Amino acid sequence: MKSITIKGSQRESVGKVSTKALRNAGKVPCVLYGGEKPLHFSADELAFRHLVYTPNAHTAVIELEDGQKFDAVLQDIQFHPVTDKILHIDFYQLFKDKAVTMDIPIRLEGNSPGVRNGGRLLFRKRKLSIKALPDLLPDFITIDISKLKIGGTIAVETLLNDDYTILHPDSTAVVQVKASRTSVDDEEEEEEEEGAEAADGAEASEADAQATE
Repeated sequence: MKSITIKGSQRESVGKVSTKALRNAGKVPCVLYGGEKPLHFSADELAFRHLVYTPNAHTAVIELEDGQKFDAVLQDIQFHPVTDKILHIDFYQLFKDKAVTMDIPIRLEGNSPGVRNGGRLLFRKRKLSIKALPDLLPDFITIDISKLKIGGTIAVETLLNDDYTILHPDSTAVVQVKASRTSVDDEEEEEEEEGAEAADGAEASEADAQATE
């Protein structure tokens, strides 16, 4: 999983006055949980743009001025209700031997024959909650929909993986194709294609026979 490096400074004071002063200086107050005790630090707001606004960036390497480094995951973020400026960020420290729970985005690939025939693609779950060791966390989960016909469903049970545990019931629908008023039944399309191929073959045979006469 892609990580973003955040360079920050440990905070000695965590009161309202010092927090306001940090924000006025263009910095974001942060807290890192998961260790022996919470670690308070701050970093420039611009340092978080790739972590917060990049869809597949979930983890961060926090580097403090005193040389300390921490692997962490973004846990919670607060924005100003009017300006959308980042007000505060909570991180959770990652340990290589300790599993973590995260929401991982779904990426679809391929073209669904059901959609080509007029069906409606229903993307039920755009993210799945999974539990895994940090080194095994995927950037995204890829689903191939190239065989998804009208009435078809891809459920969690088809996405199970030894690297992580999906924290949803196996029967949970992730993506489906439903029929619409303009949709054509997949089996009818296949029969039409087979009939067309047979007709083409018959015409070719007739043409060959005439050519040999």
